[in-house]
Amino acid sequence: MPLTDTMLRSLKPNSIPSKHTDAGGLYLYVSSSGGKLWRMDYRFAGKRKTLSFGAYPAVSLKDARQKREEAKEQLADGIDPSAQKKEAKAAAIAEAREAAATFETVAREWYAKKMPSYTEGHRKKTLSRLEKQLFPIIGNKPFPSLEPSDILVAVRKAEERGCIETAHRLVHICGQVCRYARLVGYTKYDVSAGLSEAILPVPKIHYATITDSEQIGPLLRAIFEYNGDVSMAYALRILPYVFVRSGELRAAEWKEFNFDTAEWLIPAARMKMRRPHTVPLAKQVMATLKTLREYSGDGRLVFPSPFSKSRCISDVGLLNALRRMGYARGEMTIHGFRSMASTLLNERGNRPDVIEAQLSHSDNDKIRDSYNRAEYLPERRTMMQAWADYLDGLRDNA
Repeated sequence: MPLTDTMLRSLKPNSIPSKHTDAGGLYLYVSSSGGKLWRMDYRFAGKRKTLSFGAYPAVSLKDARQKREEAKEQLADGIDPSAQKKEAKAAAIAEAREAAATFETVAREWYAKKMPSYTEGHRKKTLSRLEKQLFPIIGNKPFPSLEPSDILVAVRKAEERGCIETAHRLVHICGQVCRYARLVGYTKYDVSAGLSEAILPVPKIHYATITDSEQIGPLLRAIFEYNGDVSMAYALRILPYVFVRSGELRAAEWKEFNFDTAEWLIPAARMKMRRPHTVPLAKQVMATLKTLREYSGDGRLVFPSPFSKSRCISDVGLLNALRRMGYARGEMTIHGFRSMASTLLNERGNRPDVIEAQLSHSDNDKIRDSYNRAEYLPERRTMMQAWADYLDGLRDNA
């Protein structure tokens, strides 16, 4: 006998589950706990199967019968209703996942997984670029529908402000996020590929430097006679002799220096190429460090800030010291000491590979690069002492 709503409402649970048949394989399954579930038995490809339609009364008798008829139509067309239902459910889940996978959610997931190995400064800068320049424009965009033009809209904001290098960095960040999204299945394509060609090229920056030996002497004399903050003064005295990058010198810690071997081992975390770098120290540098140790040797940092011993001196502070010596923006920069050393060491006949190794420039062949750095260390030690003697001569004759 077909089921009625009155009959369904009056059904009570028993200790043993029960089935109440309607027609066409449809029945209501009543569990011992009182749950009422619509089900339909059918056969497909010679196998007995069961299809679920939901719970009563959320799914009414009328709705259950409608679902039964739809299932029978699918069977008539040679379609398995259970398989069709699973496919529809999987498609709905995939659609919901795609809708939830916006550029912002995927970018934050990428950031959490990939950025912990980078320096704190780099992490902060990357997150700031995401939150301030990319998320406001494409953050809510579902990844599967993200187009190259969407990224360009965000990137061109920086380009229009004249921040060309920032625009390229934004493209680079988007590329990292897009490649991650493709690998984990949020999208099939890297829509950022080739976007850097659609924006202006980064203008080459030429740091002001002094390479005329007649002008280097007075510069070194001015540095030697500078009577400003102790950390600034000694950092500037050492910098021409080691010609490392500003950040590598400013944040130096006493534990990095081996006074027995006259070597300074800069950790990978502070190097641009993320590889540890050994700097052979000339006798002049060792003498300067020993003098400086009387000032800051009781702390962690070699060049502590005049405002706090827990912080190192700033790049701006070094630059301002140069300006106070009378060297204008177009004459000399902090980075210019690297250019000065590179130019003059080459002119003085030192091997280019040895100079590049000392400057910590990258070699495309990483294995050869590591080998060369170790192999060149004795030659670099000789070169650095000769360079220090040369600078002393220029300064003394100024």
